[in-house]
Amino acid sequence: MRIGSLRDTLARHTVLGELAETLDGNRVRCVACGHRCVVPPGREGVCRVRFNDEGSLRVPHGYVAGLQVDPIEKKPFFHVLPGARALSFGMLGCDFHCAYCQNWLTSQALRDASAIAGFQEIDARDLAELAVKHGAEVVTSTYNEPLITAEWAVSVFRFAREAGLLCSFVSNGHGTPEVLDYLRPYLDLCKVDLKTFRDRAYRELGGRLDRVLWTIRALHERGVWVEVVTLLVPGFNDSKEEVREIARFVASVSPDIPWHVTAFHPDYRMTGPPATTAAALLDAASAGRAEGLRFVYVGNIPGHVGGWEDTACPGCGSVLVERRGFRVVSNRLRNGACPDCGRAVPGVWASSRSC
Repeated sequence: MRIGSLRDTLARHTVLGELAETLDGNRVRCVACGHRCVVPPGREGVCRVRFNDEGSLRVPHGYVAGLQVDPIEKKPFFHVLPGARALSFGMLGCDFHCAYCQNWLTSQALRDASAIAGFQEIDARDLAELAVKHGAEVVTSTYNEPLITAEWAVSVFRFAREAGLLCSFVSNGHGTPEVLDYLRPYLDLCKVDLKTFRDRAYRELGGRLDRVLWTIRALHERGVWVEVVTLLVPGFNDSKEEVREIARFVASVSPDIPWHVTAFHPDYRMTGPPATTAAALLDAASAGRAEGLRFVYVGNIPGHVGGWEDTACPGCGSVLVERRGFRVVSNRLRNGACPDCGRAVPGVWASSRSC
């Protein structure tokens, strides 16, 4: 389907946006992401999926372009219900245009004619019921950027909450006060990509560093459980200085925030850099620990990083959750605490249904 035809089809799967401000001349300001686009009539925002229809902002609703049951570790959340299932759903579009995007078929569908992604109509209640049917304890808005489809996520999360499920985002973290306040009554967990610590590099990806740093702090202050991921890309964000700056920032928000350093592999439009080596990831993880982070993980190369996939007690050092990739090998946590020394481990260790 060509971009124009896809845009016209998706326009029929919209509702009035709640994250919008009315301006003069029938313009609207969208406040769903950090771009805060001012959108004239007949035009769309940076994301290409939120548009001005005669002075009203229309936003995506009532479909999914990706739907799957995943282990919670794949999101990745390592301090949330180890071994639990998460119903993952996504739509189309993004406010970034990362050259190495691994979900580019959905995220870039309105920008790139080669990004051919289908979608299916579905009701928000049906998504929550699917999660229960498949034994999921978490629903996750992912695959595209969930901030730009926040109204749809909240529609799903309302039913998910009624079913006792936890609700989560996998996001680039390019947020605003308005969207976080809108989400907070329903959002329990958020994985944020901290892609680089250089604003110029962030602007190449389509965003701003200060917005992402603000969002991580704001989520933590609002009581949302946050885990941060940095995809280590050779030649882009892997200098020792930058890695330490990223880790230092995360520790300044809270040393208890899990930081995942993950391996890059050539994808989409970034095929030049080599895949990240295990040695580079281990160096970055050690830097994170040196900067005061209590929980640092290495991802995307299971079985090659020693104990850096496991959760250890920050008090006595005992291995509490042993993993290989997305698989939990053993879980010794007892009510969120170490069975050996009794120290509590930060995280979300009980579902809403068990509370």
